[in-house]
Amino acid sequence: MDLCNVKDIKALLARHGFHFSKSMGQNFLIESWVPRDIAQASGADKGCGVLEIGPGIGPLTVQLAQLAGRVAAVELDKTLLPILAETLTPYDNVQVIPGDVMKLDLPALVSEQFCSLTPIACANLPYNITTPAITALLEAKCFRAITVMIQREVALRICAAPGTADYGAFSVFCQYHARPELLFEVPPHCFLPAPKVTSAVLRLLPREQPPQNLVSEEQFFRVVRAGFAQRRKTLLNCLCSAFGGQLDKQAVAQTIAQCGLPADVRGERLSIPEFAALARALYAAMN
Repeated sequence: MDLCNVKDIKALLARHGFHFSKSMGQNFLIESWVPRDIAQASGADKGCGVLEIGPGIGPLTVQLAQLAGRVAAVELDKTLLPILAETLTPYDNVQVIPGDVMKLDLPALVSEQFCSLTPIACANLPYNITTPAITALLEAKCFRAITVMIQREVALRICAAPGTADYGAFSVFCQYHARPELLFEVPPHCFLPAPKVTSAVLRLLPREQPPQNLVSEEQFFRVVRAGFAQRRKTLLNCLCSAFGGQLDKQAVAQTIAQCGLPADVRGERLSIPEFAALARALYAAMN
């Protein structure tokens, strides 16, 4: 059975009485080069344990199983479980885990499933959980590499540089935790049903150490969120809205100037080192 052949897919789905769910963002791959290239880009080998999210009918799972020591595939849609039981029968190194990945303890899952294997994550992520799933994978701090296919515009946002239209709080979050790299794009005709947007494969290499020394991550990301909360307003006004109960406008303005930033600068212009310096200065001003 070819899991990327439209006739085989339709016959498989019909045999199991499966119907696509729009709410789950289900789009199955129908071009074999896509799961093959994603699996190869993931860096999976026999020394790796791979966490996959949303295996669907298993085309990427099969490719990963051929490369990796073990694959743990988390699937939310219960109607796909009997299909996966059929398509993954030849692979005894694959464990399908029913459930919602957003509710799982990922470090505990990795420890239980992969033992001495090096953990990586690889997935064709449903569009509707892209941001929270990537956030969870990065915050788990247990993966050597994270390779995901997501909506192209989200991938561009993650990789965006300061001062560009795509740059935002999620860009800073991802770049603080990892080194992102856009690998290749996947057009809509590679899916069944075809989505209305282009997809892209992104690799995130988690950092062993943060790129900046911080007073606290909580303070740093509080400043980052404030900086992007009202994009049309200056950083001064954004910070006054967020820290107004702790610092007056003059103190905030002095802190911005102390960091060598223009009085009318906007948050979207700040790099991670500049956000870190600002967070440290604000913390000092409040304490």
